[in-house]
Amino acid sequence: MSTDISLAFAHPIARSEASATADPRDRISLRDYIVDVDIGAFQQERGHTQRVLFNIVVEVRPAPQPLNDDVDRILSYDRLTEAIAAELAAERLNLLETLAERLAARILTEPQAMRAFVRIEKLDIGPYKLGVEIVRSRAEIGVKVVGSDGHEASVHPLVAFLDNGAIASESLPRLLDGLQAHGLPVILTVGLPDMQRPQTGHGPTQRRVDLLAIEQNAWTLAARDSRCVVVATRTEIEWAIKRGQMIVWAPSKLVLDAVDGPQTRAPLQLALWLAEQMAAERLIVHGDANSGIGPLPIGSHVTVVTAA
Repeated sequence: MSTDISLAFAHPIARSEASATADPRDRISLRDYIVDVDIGAFQQERGHTQRVLFNIVVEVRPAPQPLNDDVDRILSYDRLTEAIAAELAAERLNLLETLAERLAARILTEPQAMRAFVRIEKLDIGPYKLGVEIVRSRAEIGVKVVGSDGHEASVHPLVAFLDNGAIASESLPRLLDGLQAHGLPVILTVGLPDMQRPQTGHGPTQRRVDLLAIEQNAWTLAARDSRCVVVATRTEIEWAIKRGQMIVWAPSKLVLDAVDGPQTRAPLQLALWLAEQMAAERLIVHGDANSGIGPLPIGSHVTVVTAA
């Protein structure tokens, strides 16, 4: 109990360390950042500023190596202070809770950010601090869609990995029916085709060859069921999701254009990366996940399940 109490009032750094996975991520932090803010629901709080204290910890993907001491390859601390300034400039708010939610959501749009701990406290209410602390992960943000009622809502797609046996199976239509039955947008990912491909003997070029081979397999899957639409960019993915289409991912452009993209060529690891980028509800693996496509990394915040 004493440990729980101490953690409840500990700095977000301690909170993030206590809740880390078996493969903890790197962290950056902003400590004791004070801004004068016009915020509050009570009349006496309106029309003048009060001091508000921000403490933020962000779990990030490890920086790609070699880092070369290049600021463009990391999540800059300036992005945290800029996020605070942007949210405070957007509109006057009544609640710290609203500010914390919007701040976490803005931070998690950064490609490297995976989980954000945000603590905000008012310093001038009395001889004490009043505050709120939240924890949000990339897997909670989702794709924004407008519902029939005109309101915007977050949608968390279902990502599925299909091995070549699943693609070639006569039961493929039933498999796709089962995925659609979850009631979520479906993004299908595939592995390398069962065919010989060029071997370049050079890592970067071999990566491109393998990505293109995966895309060939994506078109093979699309040819087997008319519901499947092959897409390559995040914009195309979000457009297809909003229109209720079943997506097959062609990975080359999104992977190669990503500022902090995956360095792996292993298809299942690419599928998990996409699931993280799209804030997927889960990743479902159909078929043999260990057949030459590499193990999944530890520490993802997306749930991975193997289909029965």
